Amino acid sequence: MKQPLVIGLTGSIGMGKSTVAQMFVDEDVPLFDADAAVHVLQGPGGLLVQEIEAFFPGTTSDQGVDRQKLGAAVLGDTKALQKLEALIHPAVGQMRMQFLAEHEDAAMVLFDIPLLFEKSGASGVNHIVVVSASEEDQRNRVLAREGMTPEKFEKIKLLQMPDAEKRKRADTVINTSTSLTDTRNQVKNCVEKLKASLA
Repeated sequence: MKQPLVIGLTGSIGMGKSTVAQMFVDEDVPLFDADAAVHVLQGPGGLLVQEIEAFFPGTTSDQGVDRQKLGAAVLGDTKALQKLEALIHPAVGQMRMQFLAEHEDAAMVLFDIPLLFEKSGASGVNHIVVVSASEEDQRNRVLAREGMTPEKFEKIKLLQMPDAEKRKRADTVINTSTSLTDTRNQVKNCVEKLKASLA
């Protein structure tokens, strides 16, 4: 069975990954968004809601998982986080296999994987794209988010591989500390190069 080229998209918090992912979609590259998959699994009637409630009582309702409460239950607790990941990763993996089967005729597909390097997601991808920005831009973007504090930002950063290290491991780096037009051109160039390599 012919498989599409798999692009792994990653980048630290506040680097503009969602924006870049949408630009790939605009270039007709089908997108599998791991975060969106988790939202489905944890949303109202989601497959994982009951199991998460069993492990972390009081973190769900008929609206699905309360991400704030669940976050509070696992943040800084390695064992709890591992328990949660052991539930989520296989279920997301299942959805990813289904997505690949549905798009087997595509030349390439994009996997948006926030913790690509941190969680060994790099093994299933052919080309790694890292979205990057200046430290100042990253900080300004993240602290502008609702409910974000400098302390919370530092905690999240500790869980993520440093940006410089990610850039070293990337096949392509998309810099978002520029205009949207320039970022879009970087994405276009990446897609064109990959298409040419498949020809």
